[in-house]
Amino acid sequence: MTGLGGLFTRNRRTVPARPAPGDAYARAKDLHVRLGEREVLAGIELSAHAGEVLALVGPNGAGKSTLLSALAADLPAASGSVRIDGRPAAGWSAPELALRRAVLPQSAALSFPFPVADVVRMGRAPWAGTPLAGSDEEAVAAAMAATEVTRFAGRPFSALSGGERARVALARVLAQRAPLLLLDEPTAALDLRHQELVLRICRERAAAGDAVVVVLHDLGLAAAYADRAAVLHDGRIAVAGPPSEVFEDGLLTRVYRQPVEVFPHPRTGAPLVVPVRGGTKGEPGGGRSGGRNTDGDLTSA
Repeated sequence: MTGLGGLFTRNRRTVPARPAPGDAYARAKDLHVRLGEREVLAGIELSAHAGEVLALVGPNGAGKSTLLSALAADLPAASGSVRIDGRPAAGWSAPELALRRAVLPQSAALSFPFPVADVVRMGRAPWAGTPLAGSDEEAVAAAMAATEVTRFAGRPFSALSGGERARVALARVLAQRAPLLLLDEPTAALDLRHQELVLRICRERAAAGDAVVVVLHDLGLAAAYADRAAVLHDGRIAVAGPPSEVFEDGLLTRVYRQPVEVFPHPRTGAPLVVPVRGGTKGEPGGGRSGGRNTDGDLTSA
């Protein structure tokens, strides 16, 4: 066999067992990660469990994408450890790791104008040479249908809009059918409808037994769809737990350096996180207190 599939068929591999519900499929323990001279993550303790959606939230530069890359074993630990499927991440070969985790980076770029269907089909490469290789076309069709990209299956990837590319990239990850999904800002380029679509897919994958870790900037989406949220701040986890418990206005105000208020949705009870703005329209600086005082320090929200 030649091409992408040939990279994975030199040694026949067994199909990994599906994790049991609630298993800690990926775990970071006292994780420290350095990029150059800077320590980006310090002392991270976090697990991703089969059957749940874990949202990583926090301001720009907090370490969310770095943590996702470390959980994927794409970035090495300076100290501490990352385990995937019960084994140190570094102990898996690249083909073995590809059967266990699928990663969606922040941006998808291809140098050649592959048709959309072929891009999605790339997600099946790790399964070449396994007993499940025969389900490739079914997996590709299902992933494309879920992300609503079937209608432009033959279009070159390079001819798509940014949002369309994001959905095709997600379809590739879904076609991989790994038990651990690691998604870095999958909603950033999407409209309102498709943001909701992507998070519903995350919930469906968790219901099917996958462990899903997703970096989100939209706290409303995290509150509505995540089982747990880890709030990162300056390379550490400030708090982790169900959004209804950890999305608290005082904490979020301090972490984001932006006054916010949190209140329950009148119908669902899910937390709504709203920036504290001025008073009525046309009255800058009016309304309730909670911005910056004259010295530039945060006041309480």
